[in-house]
Amino acid sequence: MKEKYKVLYDPIKIGELEIKNRYVLAPMGPGGMCNADGSFNERGIEFYVERAKGGTGLIMTGVTMVENDIEKCALPSMPCPTINPLNFITTGNEMTERVHAYGSKIFLQLSAGFGRVSIPSIVGKVAVAPSPIPHRFLPGVTCRELTNQEVKDYVKAFGESAAIAKKAGFDGVEIHAVHEGYLLDQFAISFFNHRTDEYGGSLENRLRFACEIVQEIKKRCGEDFPVSLRYSIKSFIKDWCKGGLPDEEFEEKGRDIEEGIEAAKILVEAGYDALNGDVGSYDSWYWSHPPMYQKKGLYLPYNEILKNAVDVPIITAGRMDDPELASEAIISGQTDMIALARPLLADADIPNKIFEDKCETIRPCLSCQEGCMGRLQTFATVSCAVNPACGREKDYGLEKAEQIKKVLIVGGGVAGMEAARVAAIRGHQVTLLEKNGYLGGNIVPGGVPDFKEDDHALIKWYEVVLEDLGVDIRLNIDASKEIIKYFAPDEVLIATGSNPRQLAIKGADNVYVAEDVLMGKEAVGEKVAVIGGGLVGCETALWLKQQNKQVTIIEMQDDILKIGGPLCHANHDMLHELIKYNKIDVKTSSCISEKTEQGFVLNEDGQKSIIDVDSVIVAIGYSSQKDLFNDIRFDIPNVRLIGDANKVQNIMYAIWNAYEVAKNI
Repeated sequence: MKEKYKVLYDPIKIGELEIKNRYVLAPMGPGGMCNADGSFNERGIEFYVERAKGGTGLIMTGVTMVENDIEKCALPSMPCPTINPLNFITTGNEMTERVHAYGSKIFLQLSAGFGRVSIPSIVGKVAVAPSPIPHRFLPGVTCRELTNQEVKDYVKAFGESAAIAKKAGFDGVEIHAVHEGYLLDQFAISFFNHRTDEYGGSLENRLRFACEIVQEIKKRCGEDFPVSLRYSIKSFIKDWCKGGLPDEEFEEKGRDIEEGIEAAKILVEAGYDALNGDVGSYDSWYWSHPPMYQKKGLYLPYNEILKNAVDVPIITAGRMDDPELASEAIISGQTDMIALARPLLADADIPNKIFEDKCETIRPCLSCQEGCMGRLQTFATVSCAVNPACGREKDYGLEKAEQIKKVLIVGGGVAGMEAARVAAIRGHQVTLLEKNGYLGGNIVPGGVPDFKEDDHALIKWYEVVLEDLGVDIRLNIDASKEIIKYFAPDEVLIATGSNPRQLAIKGADNVYVAEDVLMGKEAVGEKVAVIGGGLVGCETALWLKQQNKQVTIIEMQDDILKIGGPLCHANHDMLHELIKYNKIDVKTSSCISEKTEQGFVLNEDGQKSIIDVDSVIVAIGYSSQKDLFNDIRFDIPNVRLIGDANKVQNIMYAIWNAYEVAKNI
């Protein structure tokens, strides 16, 4: 381990509680991890224990409701200690005892709820808030104002929940949250809070709810029972449902930094022992849930301000998986602790691997949010695009095969590499054939933009792991029926991927597929049209714009990012806003029909015009490449089609489907 990284393993105290290192599992979810009575289920216990086993010093659970009457949620959606305290203590003790076995500490994150950002599938089409304000996701729905008594009931429920948590063996609690625009944050921000009672008006009054909570917990559990606060020093709200981008100038309608500093001081004075800091809100939730378009360590400049303002430990998440960045942040005084959320979904062993000087074996998080936030918002469960066993560690882990087989995999994209990894772990003899001179398939061009660098990191990770597992990788082999028969395999997995769809434009020869442009095979000039406003088209357009090219997106649908996906809302919203912010011209309900001497003919809403560009880039999707499969499926036994060759989808499903098939060979 580098000398510099040792600071990541220095103990630190939150209040009087000592944490063995600086790593924190940031709170997520916890969709799918609880029972209908609010207690943790086996899946949740295994999830948290796995991260403790991986070396994380402090485990933060995800959102735990303190009651389920005022803001009634469908169950099981999130844990809640007060529904069945006895069973919560029983299951909680099982979890905390196992976490403690690894020398880790664990906090239960307690929440007042969602308020105007409630998830309709969980709460329904009604919502509460500090004042009658519009709902974030449901047009036409106005939130009901909480009564003064309901606020006091919440405060009492926080005390009760913390006391139950203490009995269940939790080492402390975190309060969720004067952060991201949840209910407590709505009380704290004047844009949302229009009350005239003791919980509205001045900053002190707007923070009274959060202050009374920590005071009630300390009264019930003792002054030495640590209480952390999830806190956002800045909201990045331009207006209702409109966020501000990095470097964008706008008038802050939420909490600005000046007020954020003052609020932090008031909250710490009230009794909070640590601030788990970030920035953002649900109106700008690509800050709170940063996609790959955000810089790594994006919260550090803001949390450095927090650290200089208060004298309690500051915890920082936000794409902090690089130990170089993490250790430098602590050494330079920007933060005290490093929180990892999505990276610990991708690889639960990050702290141990850094400590053991095995950084090259860390499976990277892509910040794609397909398996975590995207899945949570759609299916109410948390997992990971690159780690199919995440969130189901016990029942979906890998076991050694009863019978060792010779497995031949054709194709070295993510599906082929994942299948090779899984089959090799299970003890099979694995050979992988790839027609190119490199592994990675379509994510090689896809990872060219600098904001997609983790796609290439994933390829490097597979290369390291497959070599360590002894997988026989043969590059520059274009597999055929004869070649497959030569290897005499017991099982054949065809992972030949997909090819970009072509588009011929009458009269034009300067039309290229996005893959060739990204790989540097074609020069596109200074003025470019991108046909296709899906993910590949938009990311290619943004990449070209970063090179100071004049870019136009041409999309047949009535908006971009409507085909493919679905993307996590945070990723979708940020990419959509970046296209606009970077002044990339977007022509919707449009197509190019031909090229004449004057230029390319654009058909836009039935009107024809000439668009002057040097070249056209086509990004209209992919077609499965299954010719080899069709050629051999009747002549060679035990042949399966996986990945894009089976069905063109995203990286997550390519990996997940390969895992499923290889797990059962």
